[in-house]
Amino acid sequence: MFQHLRVATFNTSLNRPEDGQLVEDLATGEDAQARKIAEIVQINNPDVLLLNEVDHDDAGRAVDLLREKYLEVPQNGKSPVFYPYAFTAPVNTGVPSGQDLDRDGAVGGSGDAYGFGEFPGQYGMVVLSRYPILTEQVRTFQKLRWQDMPSNLLPTEFYGEEAAAVLRLSSKSHWDVPVRVGQATLHVLASHPTPPSFDGPEKRNQRRNNDEIRLWADYLSPGRRSAWITDDDGTAGGLRADAQFVVLGDMNSDPVDGDSWPGAIDQLLTHPRIQDTSPRSEGGPTAAEEQGGANASHEGDPRLDTADFGDDPAPGNLRVDYVLPSRSLQVVSSAVYWPAPGKPGAELVDASDHRLVRVDLQLKG
Repeated sequence: MFQHLRVATFNTSLNRPEDGQLVEDLATGEDAQARKIAEIVQINNPDVLLLNEVDHDDAGRAVDLLREKYLEVPQNGKSPVFYPYAFTAPVNTGVPSGQDLDRDGAVGGSGDAYGFGEFPGQYGMVVLSRYPILTEQVRTFQKLRWQDMPSNLLPTEFYGEEAAAVLRLSSKSHWDVPVRVGQATLHVLASHPTPPSFDGPEKRNQRRNNDEIRLWADYLSPGRRSAWITDDDGTAGGLRADAQFVVLGDMNSDPVDGDSWPGAIDQLLTHPRIQDTSPRSEGGPTAAEEQGGANASHEGDPRLDTADFGDDPAPGNLRVDYVLPSRSLQVVSSAVYWPAPGKPGAELVDASDHRLVRVDLQLKG
């Protein structure tokens, strides 16, 4: 028996510069950005959805408001969407490390947090689902240390021994969120690695982006390769070889363009347990052609682009958002929601510099 399932990822850019501001903005029910985000979700109507860059609050108020006042309310006549199940948890952004991670001679501030952020929870994540989330079985890897990864790219000489010893691998967090669909379980592997930029010749962010992506590649490799991975509850090891899963999120890595460490995203795109459906859009090529700049020298297919980063400075538009199902899943279709200019929905995409990416699956069970 098969279950049809639409899975999507969307970096919503629903981040705010101050702690608590997102909750205040959403509470009105009239936030223009959130209304556009909600309309995009309503148009695409996913069953399971990862949202990146939703500021985390411990009470989960932002998630509740987003559902109650936006997703569950018709936007411009679109049908509301209901997600009775949600998972969110603390992330490393804005959490003080107690170390001078940016090497500016002082301890404190966004550059010295475990993940870059002005306050704890900025740029957080949330998984929304129409199907039950097996909360007791969720594994989080927020506190996993970078130096514990074998053959890591950690630039210890830049950070110094003391700081390198405590620096966490995940700039936000990595989550394995099991979702029960009928008799089947789908493992939603969610993350949002740091951008491979905003650093110096030590390339600390490029290196960290690569190793954050590698965490999932190792997690999906049972045996010795995943033995080093320990979750926040102290359980070691990776995902079972027979598990059905989907890796999704803003990976901040394009396979051919941009500033990534060489081969970073290929660790997933070429993984033997993963299939890449190469979702496409109509609007990506038009945007690349009209904007020019760095886009003119890109080698990647602009139909695959998922983010409009502009050209001041480069890198232009890139493919950085992914929904990557396991090979055990049958893929029906996939798409990047980026309508061409003049088409319905084109007026919505400026709500974020990223585009929603979706994949339709047949889930066994």
